[in-house]
Amino acid sequence: MDVGAALIFQGTDPQLSDRDVYKRELRMGDLAIDLGFQSIWSVEHHFTDYTMCPDVTQFLSYWAGRNSEVQLGSMVIVLPWHDPMRVVEEISMLDNMSDGRMVLGIGRGLGRIEFEGFNRDMNISREYFTESAQMILEGLEQGYCEFDGQHIKQPRRDVRPAPFKSFRGRTYAAAVSPESSQIMARLGVGILIVPQKPWDAVEQELSSYRATYREVNGDEAPETILAGWTYCDEDAGRAEEMARKYIGGYYQTVVKHYELAGDHMKNTKGYEAYVSVQENVQKSQDAMEEFFMSIQVWGTPEMCYDKIKSFTGRVNAGAFNGVFSYAGMPYDAAEQSMRLFAREVMPEIRKLPGQPLNSLAA
Repeated sequence: MDVGAALIFQGTDPQLSDRDVYKRELRMGDLAIDLGFQSIWSVEHHFTDYTMCPDVTQFLSYWAGRNSEVQLGSMVIVLPWHDPMRVVEEISMLDNMSDGRMVLGIGRGLGRIEFEGFNRDMNISREYFTESAQMILEGLEQGYCEFDGQHIKQPRRDVRPAPFKSFRGRTYAAAVSPESSQIMARLGVGILIVPQKPWDAVEQELSSYRATYREVNGDEAPETILAGWTYCDEDAGRAEEMARKYIGGYYQTVVKHYELAGDHMKNTKGYEAYVSVQENVQKSQDAMEEFFMSIQVWGTPEMCYDKIKSFTGRVNAGAFNGVFSYAGMPYDAAEQSMRLFAREVMPEIRKLPGQPLNSLAA
């Protein structure tokens, strides 16, 4: 099983400037590569201190030039915020520059502040995502884009630099709702899991996704990729204390950024699956925070290993991406956690079954 590191650039510490956050996170990326993490990832977000990576392909281009072997993952590019023709070009350009090391992750988006900031209508995001993904994936395979959809109209144009090998098998999507996972199955892409739901529900949706994938594509769905907010410490008590402060603190930023204490989801088409989340946060944010902690990776090295083994086994994940710095965690604490994880946990995780990401880009 491959093990990656995700950098999310949270700017929630008022004592740090955005520049300070970037210097720290890029330092964490260098450390991850030195410690042997096999892939580098980031997420796309805009306008707030929730996470501050507005251009994932630009971020990955930095690492493509900095290291010649690390795999480059987007977790994710949010398609409704982009012109799909530009997305195809950026992906193909990065893949050409990196000799085919990109692992493409795409998503639909959830933050109202971001949709409004780009003057995009959340109510059509599912349809726009589906059309955009279809055009992008076809463009990456055939070397040109042409599309006549309800929301996307694209005259035929070549993709330059031209894609030089297939993205089939190395394209993933974040899918939270059952409806979205069905769309991903029909698109023929894998599932990237950012834990936020009970594992029983995830397993049920994955079963349905895999059945549809098999029916539509005539093949088995690829193994999933699992992400997890991670804190590793030799002392179990100290690990729990840090997890409550920082993984719990991260969940508080989720509630704020996505307005989960509000009720706008019930009036937003395509986001019905989030209505119950908002209702549960309104009932007890503390309980939801406790639940979120229960599905992340924290504890002693042995506890972290056991959790990853259990979680990845339940969702048939072939790779794990750890997020090690978040919610204003001091750099020294994040570095200590990552070093311990790399020394004690990562060698054992690599022994678990999984298809190496570099084989997908071979």
